[in-house]
Amino acid sequence: MKKNQLILGLIVLAAFAALLVWGRDRIHFDFALFRSQLALATWTKIGLAAACIYTGYVIRSIRWALLLRHNKKVSPLSLLGTQVIGFTAVALIGRVADLVRPYLVARKTGLPLSSQVAVYIVERLFDAGSMGLIFSCAIVFSPAGSLPHAELVKKAGYGFLAATILGAIFLVAVRLAGGLVASLMERAFGVFSKNLGHAVGAKIRTFRTGLDTIRSFTDFASTAVLSVFMWVLIALAYLETAQAFVASPQLAGMTPAQCMLLLAVSGGASIVQLPVLGWFTQIGVVAATLSNFFGASTEASTACAATLLVVSFLGIIPVGLIWAQFEHVSLRKVAAESGHAGEELSEDATEIAD
Repeated sequence: MKKNQLILGLIVLAAFAALLVWGRDRIHFDFALFRSQLALATWTKIGLAAACIYTGYVIRSIRWALLLRHNKKVSPLSLLGTQVIGFTAVALIGRVADLVRPYLVARKTGLPLSSQVAVYIVERLFDAGSMGLIFSCAIVFSPAGSLPHAELVKKAGYGFLAATILGAIFLVAVRLAGGLVASLMERAFGVFSKNLGHAVGAKIRTFRTGLDTIRSFTDFASTAVLSVFMWVLIALAYLETAQAFVASPQLAGMTPAQCMLLLAVSGGASIVQLPVLGWFTQIGVVAATLSNFFGASTEASTACAATLLVVSFLGIIPVGLIWAQFEHVSLRKVAAESGHAGEELSEDATEIAD
């Protein structure tokens, strides 16, 4: 696993270096204008955006506690530290630290790690569904002429809406007949590779375990409402940050539909999050979108992209580091331990499937 991550990191680093060399003499960048864009920005809007993101961590804690309540009742805010520290680990170490949150929750509550990994999978599904629903509605119902490449973007919106509906159907199917769905998928993927079939079946059974936390329509509705509300806050944070750059008409006049397109691009760029290097690649992708799709200047786009990264992703780091000190948590240690524990769970699931 670590070897693969190192190879991927080197490939991305080489590609990034090649891009810098290629663009050095082709792209003019005015650092004075870049600083001016930051200086003229409305920082009260950026502060409001940061408050929306921090509120999102509170909602994550409440949602996780809600998903635990049938196994163990905990205070809604008692898991806030696990969320803050977990996202701090991802920001500093990369996606390899994704399992830090379920690992810390398992350690704090005394519940098995497998149950918390299952909750993590369910949480991610609700995140994807909520973002897909908001993105689809914003794009499909956007006024004519308000989006660049409107036809292509609207097709993407319909595609996200269809994927969200299919995801909901899949969730219901797994909840009602998880064993049967796992067996069918195992056979289907097993045609290409027996190991792949076993792995897919094991993932679905783990997912089914997570869905045991949703035992009624009330459970589903509560989790869905919290998830949608959280992603509305995240979208609002992106919109407020972009509109804060008043020196750029394209950014100051950004619409909610345009903001959702930006959020989708940013989310896609963050899927493969490498330590530190990933920050710059994400800034580059978001800045290129702002420049090429919305016509903002390179300097304004870069200033906005960098600010978005700090507000939405890196802003939790100071709080997380301080919280980790109070909790006596070593980020590197828990990242390594959670990674090893996750690999052991995957091996055990494959052995059971065999």
